[in-house]
Amino acid sequence: MRAIVLTGTGRGFCAGAYMGAMQDLGASISGDTDVSKIVGERHPHFLTALHKPVIAAINGACVGIGLTHALMCDVRFAAAGAKFATAFPRRGLIGEYGITWILPRLAGWGVAADLLLSGRTFLADEAAQLGLVKQVVAPEDLLPTALAYAEDLARNCSPASMAVIKRQLYGDANDAVTDVSARAETLMHESMVRPDLVEGITAFFEKRPPNFPALKQL
Repeated sequence: MRAIVLTGTGRGFCAGAYMGAMQDLGASISGDTDVSKIVGERHPHFLTALHKPVIAAINGACVGIGLTHALMCDVRFAAAGAKFATAFPRRGLIGEYGITWILPRLAGWGVAADLLLSGRTFLADEAAQLGLVKQVVAPEDLLPTALAYAEDLARNCSPASMAVIKRQLYGDANDAVTDVSARAETLMHESMVRPDLVEGITAFFEKRPPNFPALKQL
């Protein structure tokens, strides 16, 4: 497996936390409340730590924790008409599970403030304009488009390179450019002794698709 496509079943991607469970918790709030019953066992930022690229195919409502999950994916495609919202302030909640970290990085501070403070609903076309999704397509074309993108990565991109680049993307976000550049120099030297480099250059000159080796532990 070299790339992952994440989508929702039914009409929506993820419409947020189950309100029935939320209501039950609200009746008995305590310091040891098990929030995993609402949002799952792993925080959404788990997706950023995966070595494989994760592509979201947003097929419908993408709200609350659903939006946080989608934003933690590496690339997003959306079906025309899909609805998005943070919704948190409209439910008496806060920006949860890392959305206040990822949203400003994807769309800028002003956009993040608008979407988080208002909790307003916006559609796929606006999400694309704000830089939150790569492309909006007809609903019937969504999964084929996302799968074709993932297949291109799987066929033509080095798994080792993608793993390191993904680690750089999320790991470098808070560091000074001098530190990032120095770290990249070390990573570049490491990449130059992998068979991926020889294969990538050879395939280029032979005008054929590369045959990169499977990802090993980095």
